[in-house]
Amino acid sequence: MGLTVLKGIGPKTEELFNKLGVYAPGDLLYYFPKTYIHYEAPVAIGALHEGETQAVTGQLEKDATILSVHGKTIVQAVLRDMSGKLRLTWFNATFLRSRLRAGMVLTVYGKVSSFRGMFTMAQPKLYDVSAYQKKIDTLEPVYGQTKGLSNASILKAVTQAFLAVPGPAEYLPDTLLAKRQLPALRDAMYRMHFPKDMEDFKLARKRLAYDELLLFQLAIKKSKGETDGQRSDYVLRASSETDALLGSLPYQLTDGQKQAIKEIRSDMSSSYVMNRLLQGDVGSGKTIVAFAAMLDAAFGGYQAALMAPTEILAEQHAKKLKDLIETHHLAFSVSLLTGSLKAKERKDALEDILTGKAQLIVGTHALFQEDVRYHELALVITDEQHRFGVNQRRELSNKGEMPHTLVMSATPIPRTLSLLIYQDMKVSRITERPGNRLPIKNAVVDESYRNRAYKFIYDEIKKGHQAYVICPMVEENDTVEIENVTEYAEKLRKVFPADVSLGILHGKLKPQEKDAIMGRFLRHEIDLLVSTTVVEVGVDVPNATVMMVENAERFGLAQLHQLRGRVGRSGLQSYCIFVDTKHSETSQKRLSILSSSNDGFEIAEQDLKLRGPGDIFGLRQSGALDFGIADIYEDGAVLQEASVDAEEVLRADPALQLPENKGLRFRLSQYVEKRATL
Repeated sequence: MGLTVLKGIGPKTEELFNKLGVYAPGDLLYYFPKTYIHYEAPVAIGALHEGETQAVTGQLEKDATILSVHGKTIVQAVLRDMSGKLRLTWFNATFLRSRLRAGMVLTVYGKVSSFRGMFTMAQPKLYDVSAYQKKIDTLEPVYGQTKGLSNASILKAVTQAFLAVPGPAEYLPDTLLAKRQLPALRDAMYRMHFPKDMEDFKLARKRLAYDELLLFQLAIKKSKGETDGQRSDYVLRASSETDALLGSLPYQLTDGQKQAIKEIRSDMSSSYVMNRLLQGDVGSGKTIVAFAAMLDAAFGGYQAALMAPTEILAEQHAKKLKDLIETHHLAFSVSLLTGSLKAKERKDALEDILTGKAQLIVGTHALFQEDVRYHELALVITDEQHRFGVNQRRELSNKGEMPHTLVMSATPIPRTLSLLIYQDMKVSRITERPGNRLPIKNAVVDESYRNRAYKFIYDEIKKGHQAYVICPMVEENDTVEIENVTEYAEKLRKVFPADVSLGILHGKLKPQEKDAIMGRFLRHEIDLLVSTTVVEVGVDVPNATVMMVENAERFGLAQLHQLRGRVGRSGLQSYCIFVDTKHSETSQKRLSILSSSNDGFEIAEQDLKLRGPGDIFGLRQSGALDFGIADIYEDGAVLQEASVDAEEVLRADPALQLPENKGLRFRLSQYVEKRATL
């Protein structure tokens, strides 16, 4: 059933929805808002805060006036109450002149700024006092949009979809719903789109976050039960040749890297299957630790495979590994296996892997496809482990006779949460950065700094360096003022000289297109990359020295730190500029933590402390472990509840065969299958 069954949606509008990944009325139920406008009670003018979006009730001092400034028509009025005055301005809205009369009492809602010592609001919304009273504490959903499709149009379509589609069946047992006081699934989904107030939203969001975290915990615990204490056919000893190579590197390993190598070697030589997470801050040098483990396997006469989430990252890993081997004159062969290999290249790679000619194999998910057969696969390493489902990792492991498994992640997660998230693994942590890397210099600025930031970026480009600009959205949104990649790139093309090459990157592009753009950036065919957060986990571009993050207050601190990790990947001094468009007391306090620290684990701990349940940062386009609604920093308490409940459910019914768990068993199988194909 297509979208045209809904009133007001024709073929052209349906195509616009398709761009958003919405193809049927049922999809609209899952197309949750990106963020919300929260209407709070009016405050006195004297209590306004610059940068905040607030409401004020007052009396117009005199009739509205019309000004002409630089060819633009501006309507201006002054609102006053007992505590002060507020200047109001609107562009190209001459009809307001006859409506806004002296003595009129009304409520205005908008973003507060100041000019010459007086609070101002540009383009505020106008309300009758009684009408605004009804809106207090309500939330207005704001959806991700595409050009030609307004927020109002999406909201109307969602409303119709709930009338036309029955929605998903409940699958949680009544005991869990009652224990955690959660609403029914369809009710929670409806409330996510149409919350009556903040409490309504928090309850709906908790239900959906709980679902994701419960399924995740069930999958982890079942996996742990299946893999604990398994004997290994591969006893991999520490190799003196690997030690010699590490000792001859042009830099010294950090204490954290040395300890991680020691722990990995202890596991691989224990006669039991290693299942270890290597967790290291961005730029901490996890890759050389992984290479050391691969070399130990190769010197022991076995094969090792490294799986990366994208082709370009796999290619980069393969090149680094080949360079390392050639520099040290080792007799090992590296095979690269990705989906875009030509038929002859793929055939040769498969032959080398099967015969054992290739001891070291690097690739994408292509590594575990059916026709890939290994000679003696003793070690499997996955980079950015949360990008691969549990089943994907297991499929690759199944290519060998219970090989050792090492997974790597740069996601900084507080210890209290990592114990729950990585309970099926032993954890090694690298917290220092290599000594040859300079600390990133950070700055938190407001919009007035933009032109200086552009000049600074251009100066770096003239030095032969490259830069990123990060925007939270792909396209314009008609409801919230947030920078988007599409329009921002057009603006920068007018700001920078023609000889500066610009590129655009976002999540709506096909994987091949994203890889092609990142490849051009890596080869320095692009000087300035305007992107969404899809670069959060990406390739190593040592020549990139500047990152500018627009609307930085919209992101969690841990995610901003992940983004910042895209620069500072070499000995060059690097910089990160966080543009705080809200510049409120709260946003300044949060972002100052990034200015004062480059330690991802410390920042993650601070992020956890600063967030409260139900905080709406909004506009999450990616995040740790790729949850859709849940956020491990915001939902730490829910994660703990889900872990306890998963333990109890599996203790009472390990195979989920009881009638009350039938729906949960089916939903878990769907969840595992979906994560396996992420």
